Amino acid sequence: MRTAPPIVLSSEEQTTLDTWSRARSLPARLVQRARIIRMAADGVFSQKIASAMKISRPTVQLWRQRFLALRVAGLEKDAPRPGRIPEIPEAKVRAVVEATLHTTPPNATHWSTRIMAAAQGLSRMAVQRIWKQHNLKPHLIRTFKVSRDKQFVEKLHDVVGLYLNPPDRSLVLCVDEKSQIQALDRTQPGLPLKRGRCRTMTHDYKRNGTTTLFAALSMLDGKVIGDCMPRHRHQEFVRFLDKIDVETPPGLDLHLIVDNYATHKHPRVKSWLRRHPRFHLHFIPTSSSWLNMVERWFREITDKRIRRGSFASVPELITAIKDYLDGHNQNPRIFTWTASVERIMSKVAKCKETLGTLH
Repeated sequence: MRTAPPIVLSSEEQTTLDTWSRARSLPARLVQRARIIRMAADGVFSQKIASAMKISRPTVQLWRQRFLALRVAGLEKDAPRPGRIPEIPEAKVRAVVEATLHTTPPNATHWSTRIMAAAQGLSRMAVQRIWKQHNLKPHLIRTFKVSRDKQFVEKLHDVVGLYLNPPDRSLVLCVDEKSQIQALDRTQPGLPLKRGRCRTMTHDYKRNGTTTLFAALSMLDGKVIGDCMPRHRHQEFVRFLDKIDVETPPGLDLHLIVDNYATHKHPRVKSWLRRHPRFHLHFIPTSSSWLNMVERWFREITDKRIRRGSFASVPELITAIKDYLDGHNQNPRIFTWTASVERIMSKVAKCKETLGTLH
């Protein structure tokens, strides 16, 4: 007569199995397995365990062997099963993945499920499953640009340092211009929002002029100093600097984070700055608008007030912008910078390395 190998439990295993065997909230199959092993550890034969628990003897033997091989962890999950044989051969799956990654279809910039299915002799849903399994999304694309500024590191340290550790008795302002904001009026009235139907608007529009929004976002309290002007020249920028000078406490130094637009470096702007020594301009690296936090606020006013608006004239557009500005300043939202220089540089280095291997 063959005898099953004995099971010897450690104190921790015995405690765990006792807890599982008495549990009321655990799955029934886990409770059953724990009871099998506890009885086996007490020296009960497999046949008697099967009879007492009203299960088959092979089931008892299966879980005894699983416990001896994997201990307690082997009871928590079922053993992997082979499942049905895949209908699509592995070679065909690799062919789809390779074609997606390294080729493009004739007369197209990227693969679609239908084009790939026709090329590989598969169904559209089969291609879709393969792409999902390998996390491939050829229909999506992201834009990027790595700054080529020779002083990128120095400017990055300067700007991020202002965000994370601003100087004492000073105010950090993110300054920029949102130019060419169009006063667009729809050619026909749209339908209002209702249950089962979204709001509608005509695809075409009438242009009624443009304005430029000058904005300075305070990193201290999230308030925005803003003004709309018809043009985007150094004269308007100087006027906006005057507005900042008037609307900020006179005893504080002002550190303005700006981009490299020629207007900000005009000789008359430099002359104005020499007459106002509390103003200090800090230029972000070229092609790095993401470093200027006012761009985040520009996105909000665009999404919430401008993009879906309809304006019959430029004054109407300016009124809408000023109303949004006033509402924001009554309950300002602080935009907090969290990325360190080291974290940014590691991402830039990784991006450059990837681009280098592709070319």
